[in-house]
Amino acid sequence: MSAPGPAGLVERSPITVNFHPDRLVRDGLTVVECLAAEGVYRSQFETGISNGGLGGPRAGWEERMFPGMYTGPLGRPVYGGLNLAGYPDGASPRFGSCHLILRPGVAGRATFSLGDSVLLPTVVGTADAFGAIWAALRTEVADTGSALNLPADSPDSWAASLAVKRSTAGRALDNYVEAQIHGGLTLSEDVAAVVADPSFRGTPYEAHLAALSETLLWSPGFTLTPAEFPAALRGPEIPPLAEAIAGRYAVTTLDAEIIGRAAREPGAPLQLIKYLWHILVLLGRPAC
Repeated sequence: MSAPGPAGLVERSPITVNFHPDRLVRDGLTVVECLAAEGVYRSQFETGISNGGLGGPRAGWEERMFPGMYTGPLGRPVYGGLNLAGYPDGASPRFGSCHLILRPGVAGRATFSLGDSVLLPTVVGTADAFGAIWAALRTEVADTGSALNLPADSPDSWAASLAVKRSTAGRALDNYVEAQIHGGLTLSEDVAAVVADPSFRGTPYEAHLAALSETLLWSPGFTLTPAEFPAALRGPEIPPLAEAIAGRYAVTTLDAEIIGRAAREPGAPLQLIKYLWHILVLLGRPAC
């Protein structure tokens, strides 16, 4: 087992769980409605919603990482990210416009990997044995000038910058420390705060989000005009789709709530809509 990282590093860096509150789960209910009604956060195997692989692929990754621990759909890990850089859009905004901030004690029953499970990571750790991940992050800074989408001149200056409170989005679409949370998530016990995209202010989703925790915070959010969605990042279908969605809802900019509306339409091109969200994270201006 690897050595610990810097003292208190994991404890003072919350695990965040990003999610799209307005995606449909079942029976016409949205993710946030189910969360508010049930009081628990369910794994991808239970909800059927995933930005990665479900079924065979996900089960295979989990068996490789946790041999023999998980066999059926129930009780499997919940996935989040360790927000070492303190980004207001969460550690892994790829997976949603809002996020839960978990209480420090959850880290004691989590495992961590440098990179997403889909990549079959080999650098792994726990709260008490984080040294391998910490060393790999410092090496990444030395080799590329950045880690966790946070640039720095040296590993030491990068490490020191983690203590700086951030108000701007990290946009860490691909660069994060994944957290695999074991033992389930009960909102009343495990969630310290909910951070929501400001596009949900004044919508019915705001009340549901507020019901998840005593503390509801707002992230800076993301917004782009349809013309600012390039074809180069996710393909030529993206600009016309952005224009079509803006026209359908008579808006001049796209944000998380508008993209969510499009995702709930029957027959919606969900893969392309996911790409719209990726671009919004990468290029979007703060909404507030």
